[in-house]
Amino acid sequence: MPTIVLYPAPAMGHLISMVELGKFILKHHPNYSITVLTLTNSFNTGSIVSYVRHIAATVPAISFHHLPDIALDLEAYPTSEAIIFDLIGRSVHNVDAALRSISPTALIIDLFCTSAMMAAASVNIPVYYFITSGACCLVEILYFPVLDRDYPGSFRDMNRLVYSPGMPPIPSSDMPAVVLDRNSTDYSDMLKLADCLPKSAGIILNTFGALEPKPIKAITDGLCVEGHTPPLYCVGPVLSDGGDGSHECLKWLDLQPNESVVYLCFGSEGLFSCDQLKEIAKGLEMSGQRFLWVIRSPPTVKKGELFTPPELPDLDSLLPDGFLERTKDRGLVVKGWAPQVKVLSHDSVGGFVTHCGWNSVLESVRAGVPMVAWPQYAEQRMNKIVMVEEMKVALPMDESERGKVAAAEVGRRVRQLMESEEGKFVREVVKARKEDAARAINHTNGSSRVALGKLVESWTR
Repeated sequence: MPTIVLYPAPAMGHLISMVELGKFILKHHPNYSITVLTLTNSFNTGSIVSYVRHIAATVPAISFHHLPDIALDLEAYPTSEAIIFDLIGRSVHNVDAALRSISPTALIIDLFCTSAMMAAASVNIPVYYFITSGACCLVEILYFPVLDRDYPGSFRDMNRLVYSPGMPPIPSSDMPAVVLDRNSTDYSDMLKLADCLPKSAGIILNTFGALEPKPIKAITDGLCVEGHTPPLYCVGPVLSDGGDGSHECLKWLDLQPNESVVYLCFGSEGLFSCDQLKEIAKGLEMSGQRFLWVIRSPPTVKKGELFTPPELPDLDSLLPDGFLERTKDRGLVVKGWAPQVKVLSHDSVGGFVTHCGWNSVLESVRAGVPMVAWPQYAEQRMNKIVMVEEMKVALPMDESERGKVAAAEVGRRVRQLMESEEGKFVREVVKARKEDAARAINHTNGSSRVALGKLVESWTR
């Protein structure tokens, strides 16, 4: 039986996306087996142990090969991205050994895992990239060498618009975080990545044509690369089905009217200060809307502490006095985590205030839930612009110059999403994209199914 090796970055969202790609392959091409290479993730990206155990037990055709641990001094790195790049770079010899022992038909790597191309080349195995972000992000990566040449200086300090094929103009300070500082190692790592991507056998993208037609066309028309553009396979939305449905918040949602609840959640690394949490609480109270709000503890200022999982929040100290009592009839606050896929697909949920992480965007689109875009990190500020201006699946949350969102803005946007004509328009657009997503992934001749077939066919040439 031929084997495909998947190599995700050591972050929970990347691992889940890669495993879901493996499940999608197996569902329609069961003559393959899947092996996932895993690295120990020793910082705040979620524990993978129980997830790996669950997948190994429930999907026998997917196995896991754990690469040897590499000790890192987390306090020596400026960002979590720098940790990931270095950990993966130091693991290249271990990847080489794994590929020689497995002898796969193809290697599918995460965006961060470019160093594995050297290992694959040494044993003559074709390499495909799986991009867990959208086509909008892929455009900026492929086009990055041109941007590097045409926009001297650091994007963070330019105060100008950045133009890329198939994209709306992006304020320079809203470019992906890893490229904001020209002098950073992240910036140089992204330049290397942009140079390697076109040398791959193909690029697999977790999106579908109706959601991002302009950036997809820009890529396939060859407008983003000065030279050869590898084949693009848009196979999305590739997402988890949500797993356990017994969480307390789902029972609470059962008691709420149809499409009446605004869900607020900001990803595994979206951490707010105490002051910002209080502003959100005040805004929700002012809005008069029903809400389900997932709260995580604020980040600590101690160096290195950002990379450790935060403790469960103490709601009494973080929220305004009496907030929970005053809103108990129309709101529920959940500590730390909620089953997001199950929440978004619940009939009672009518809106989503999101950090604009790509998985969350796809989950909301698949469920037909309109969004308020409130980006936090990575490429999310750019995602927000595309979601609002091009996809038209979200309303924007406006920040002050200092990056804070006032209670009045929170309340205004939540009301607008749930009650206004603008909110109604966004809701109609998202529901249309929900139908497009289902058609792409479920129909035999759906665009994502066709793309998957072409991908698998490329492995037999």
